[in-house]
Amino acid sequence: MKTRLLPPALIVGAALSLSGCISFGAKPPPQLLTIEAANGPAVGTQQNSATAASIFVKVPTTPAALATARVPVQETPTTIAYVKDATWSEPPARLFARLVSDTLTARANMVVLSTIESADDPSASLGGELRMFGIDAATRQAVVTFDAALTRAGKTNVEKRRFEARVPVATIDATTSGTALNQAANQVAVEVAQWVSAGR
Repeated sequence: MKTRLLPPALIVGAALSLSGCISFGAKPPPQLLTIEAANGPAVGTQQNSATAASIFVKVPTTPAALATARVPVQETPTTIAYVKDATWSEPPARLFARLVSDTLTARANMVVLSTIESADDPSASLGGELRMFGIDAATRQAVVTFDAALTRAGKTNVEKRRFEARVPVATIDATTSGTALNQAANQVAVEVAQWVSAGR
């Protein structure tokens, strides 16, 4: 049985025609947003839970509007849109939990433990709900609202407190919104660290 070979020109032409019909994924966003702790631990910092207070920071729960990589804009009390071309590098709740962890390490000198590490350590536990992490269109402000729930080491009762920070945004776009939310998140994280360390 003979195998018939197609001329190279036909093969290239077929490949080009298929490339216009096949997509291997969504078009990537022009940029990804993230947040960074303004008060993070210095490189080389060493800690020990035997000599310093420890804490386990849970990823906070969120409403459905924040269970996405997009940045919500509260247009009215009952309507939400999203900032054009603004996409987080990972879910906002995870970014916020990491920022709070870094701030607790640097500002409260606490050893932040993982889930496994906290199982054998009498650590405190911080969780809660990230209620807002977006833009308020009416006031043109970036808003971060966190309902914190804290169980201190050796205790069974839960302390709750709401934290909120608002930072003005001149323009509701990806770059400006990301910068303002980073600033607001850091303000909340510092207040949380002060609250947690005050009761030790």
